Amino acid sequence: MKPLFVSLADCEPFVTKDGSIIREILAHRNSAIRHQSLAEATIPPGATTDAHYHPKTEEIYFLTQGEGMMHCGGEVFRVRQGDAIPIPPGTIHWITNDQDEDLKLLCCCAPGYEHDDTVLVSKTH
Repeated sequence: MKPLFVSLADCEPFVTKDGSIIREILAHRNSAIRHQSLAEATIPPGATTDAHYHPKTEEIYFLTQGEGMMHCGGEVFRVRQGDAIPIPPGTIHWITNDQDEDLKLLCCCAPGYEHDDTVLVSKTH
């Protein structure tokens, strides 16, 4: 039987295909959830995720700590704690932490995150 809740403190970090440090909070791998996933991503100071898109998955980034520069669908804009960014399927995106503290965000994916649905591209797009 899958647990009724999951504690972030119990989630093991791993590195996604785009270079983010992720702790998957809820997904089909650890819960009764089947059609979405929720993870916390940490981008250290000075780091940038790789430019990528997801052919099938839509994402929501919700910043819980720090700030940085978001590149999304050809636009570049500053994001900070409390901001939510919608990322439709097929949209090239990446985020840069240009500050001195970790940037943390919650990432909700529907369908749930899978490495196979991440396509890396050059940042010239």
